[in-house]
Amino acid sequence: MRNRLPELRRERTWSQQQLADVLGVSRQTVISIERGRFDPSLPLAFRLARVFECPIEAIFDDADSTQE
Repeated sequence: MRNRLPELRRERTWSQQQLADVLGVSRQTVISIERGRFDPSLPLAFRLARVFECPIEAIFDDADSTQE
């Protein structure tokens, strides 16, 4: 799943560790989400949306979906 997490994090000038601390997860989790290797749980996706004050859909894009 593609996401805008690196962009949103940089807009706030946060490091990956700072975001991890805010979310209560490891830095490795943030790295994995940013690189698309790990899809966050729904509760974590909601925390991200609250932290960045935007809907979940503004952060994540289901790259596997096809629209005809």
